[in-house]
Amino acid sequence: MNDYLVNLDRALSKLPEIKGTGERFVVPEPKLLTEGKTTVLENFAVIVDKLNRAPEHVFKFLLRELGTAGKRDGNRVIFQGKFSSSVFFQLVDAYIKDYVTCSECGRPDTHLIKVERFLALRCDACGAHRPVSKQAAAVHLVKEEALKEGETYEVRIEAVGRKGDGIAKKDKYTIYVPSTAKGDIVKIKIKKITGNLAFSEFLEKIS
Repeated sequence: MNDYLVNLDRALSKLPEIKGTGERFVVPEPKLLTEGKTTVLENFAVIVDKLNRAPEHVFKFLLRELGTAGKRDGNRVIFQGKFSSSVFFQLVDAYIKDYVTCSECGRPDTHLIKVERFLALRCDACGAHRPVSKQAAAVHLVKEEALKEGETYEVRIEAVGRKGDGIAKKDKYTIYVPSTAKGDIVKIKIKKITGNLAFSEFLEKIS
């Protein structure tokens, strides 16, 4: 441990003196989009820029905490599985606590440095530094249900049933939509779900 502290002090002594900006630290809200069986974090690049951390570091953190696979796609990232927005709020907050916020002054004006095999957090505002001790995010991962009664959705009518109702598919559900034709893209409201069957109210035709 003494060798670690000596090496940490040596690394810190080589860093330029930087003071905090004093700007209010506000991280953009995660913007999510569901595509099939995946969840897309559309404003990943904007969030990473505000955190002032390497995109790959943030991405690996999210993959580890979500326990899933994923890939970067330009300014956004795509994760296998469906996750609620509350999960991403919690994960970003956990990342900030572990890898961004100074434990002494509470400022976000910090950066990560690597000493031997360890990461340390250096605060540019007050000069404090500490080893990064990764805490489990303890996020309760709740996968989004594909359908919920009372919620509205946009669906494509794939067929017409014997009674004349349009039929749409969403994950495991077969949805019956009145007053529609094959090929229509419509907005509906789910009235009742019974097993894998859902019955809806037609709201409007999109195209």
